[in-house]
Amino acid sequence: MRNLDVYQENYASLPFEQSQARYRKRKIVESLEKHQPRSILEIGCGLDPIFNYYAAFDHCTIIEPGDDFVRLARDQARANDAIAVVHGTLEGNVETLLETRYDFIILSSLLHEVADSKCLLDATARLCSPTTIVHINVPNARSFHRLLALEMGLIGELFETSATQRRMQQSHTFDVDSLAELVSQGGFRILEQGTFFIKPFTHAQMGSLQAAGLVTDLMLDGLYGLSRHFPDNGSEIFMNVRLRG
Repeated sequence: MRNLDVYQENYASLPFEQSQARYRKRKIVESLEKHQPRSILEIGCGLDPIFNYYAAFDHCTIIEPGDDFVRLARDQARANDAIAVVHGTLEGNVETLLETRYDFIILSSLLHEVADSKCLLDATARLCSPTTIVHINVPNARSFHRLLALEMGLIGELFETSATQRRMQQSHTFDVDSLAELVSQGGFRILEQGTFFIKPFTHAQMGSLQAAGLVTDLMLDGLYGLSRHFPDNGSEIFMNVRLRG
């Protein structure tokens, strides 16, 4: 069983994660701006809910199990009546959440962390109408930095669990094919997919380079755009999916 208190502490202190999260949010916002949903559900908001980046909605619901993350989300939402923050797991709150129809559901950086990714995806499917879009993102086993680690002999194969994954209590390592298989088994069809943000080195190494001033924001923007030239090797995978039929 995952220790959420330890996870929240580690997440807040993980080197480079806040920069990585910024580009993760950018990819989500690109999809939101394309599809322009009026009702949004974000499953797990971490330190920085999506409503801080996208406000063109009539209603936004956050479902988050972490005590600290919930307090932060409620503080950031303040008196905005268009935002509801629910404390708990998705699986334990499906019946309550069914009271709202969602145009867009964000399942960001989660499927690789939970013990039963199929169960989480099944619970998400229950909240979908035929037109609901689910945005999924997970780390990519074929990320440039993992390929480099493989060629350096630091890992024996691409799907090997890294030190960061162990620290963050992550249970799965996906590539595009294995994620596509999971969503297909869950009853979804893929509308859009790809990878984003070329990360040359590990989080710890990127954090050290950033702290030393050797990696600038302009370079990070370039690494985000570089995935156009290396479409399989971005550090994270994204998929926009919808229920089949």
